[in-house]
Amino acid sequence: MSRTLTGALVVSLLMLCTLADGHDGEVAVAIDPEVEQQLAALAADPAVQAAFAHIESMTARLRDELIELNEIPAPPFREEQRGLRFAEMLREAGLSDVSVDGEGNVVGRRPGRGGGRIVAYVAHLDTVFPPETDVTVRVEGDTLYAPGIGDNTRGLVVLLAVLRAMEQAGIETDADILFVGNVGEEGLGDLRGVKHLFRDGGPPIDSMIAVDGGDTTRLVYGGVGSHRYRITFNGPGGHSWSAFGRASPHHALGRAIEKFVSNGPSVTSTGDKTSFNIGRIGGGTSVNSIAFESWMEVDMRSETQDKLDAIDAVLQQAVRDALAEENAARKENAALTVSIERIGTRPAARGAIDSPLVQRAAAAMRQLGVEPDLQLSSTDANYPLSIGVPAITMSRGGVSQNAHAPNESWQDIDSHVAIQIGLLTLLAEAGR
Repeated sequence: MSRTLTGALVVSLLMLCTLADGHDGEVAVAIDPEVEQQLAALAADPAVQAAFAHIESMTARLRDELIELNEIPAPPFREEQRGLRFAEMLREAGLSDVSVDGEGNVVGRRPGRGGGRIVAYVAHLDTVFPPETDVTVRVEGDTLYAPGIGDNTRGLVVLLAVLRAMEQAGIETDADILFVGNVGEEGLGDLRGVKHLFRDGGPPIDSMIAVDGGDTTRLVYGGVGSHRYRITFNGPGGHSWSAFGRASPHHALGRAIEKFVSNGPSVTSTGDKTSFNIGRIGGGTSVNSIAFESWMEVDMRSETQDKLDAIDAVLQQAVRDALAEENAARKENAALTVSIERIGTRPAARGAIDSPLVQRAAAAMRQLGVEPDLQLSSTDANYPLSIGVPAITMSRGGVSQNAHAPNESWQDIDSHVAIQIGLLTLLAEAGR
């Protein structure tokens, strides 16, 4: 299949989509008739039909593997054990070239016919939950309950299912396909796994399809960017009575929060959706002590990099002004200092709705009877999009509830459909 769309784009499919994270408006998507025809022919291919049937036959096996993988803890920065088992599963599914890279990503290569292109098919290994979390799976009918069961253990299972279906049906592709269980998507992982995958000297990946997110209609074509900071005010501390008058890190932190929250709406109230949140605060030793340290962790997000940079500037100014005011108000002793540490950066980047990858994914969904819902979200696709590499994020299927909560669940309702859509999109992108 040609990577370049030819002919005039005409509206053969109109999708009315409300973008994720509150972006208002309708997005009209024109799918090239040639792409629709190519996806229809691909879906009708006897080998692809055989692969579809094999996916449906694997339901019980995939359920067992979902339970097995979920019960191997994979907290941020400690994904190794789950990664090793996932690597074994890739080998058992038919790949001989499987390795763990320097950042901890599990990378399995399925060679193509020598077309020279590489397509990455990825799902993140890590969950948001700390090491002490009980990740034992509770089964109630067709519903599984456990932290991480949907986000994103199920994504790993989708990769295994697609790989097995291709192997079972003997399907070859023009491009090499990298099946990747990547680290560092959640929390303070800061997309470290995908950033390493696209490092200088890494595999020359031409496009990437990530599996993450529950609703089968979900098609993420752009990345909500984020800046995260840990801001720490430091001072001499002292007794609340005898040292009264010294500058207080807590008071400075309070001033900074008030200024940030008051001035933030100058950015967030208009234009592309932009958000901010003080997620954690801490410091101090006792009720009758002037704190010697006070800190907060701040998350800011936006659909566009310009707006993200603008809300970032509001935060920086609030911190500087708060420091100056608290130091000016002190009666004695040393001035406070502040450190501003960037602990997370996800670039905001939006793909083109008429790009070949988005077109193929939308057409594949349509072939399987699913109306695509184009969204912006914060996923592993953010980074490749920001450096000009086509990337999307697609559903892991089934019904997910309460992600990032201890009572997270995943229900097996028509879960095979998302896998079939993933397979069809991957084959269209890699060249059948």
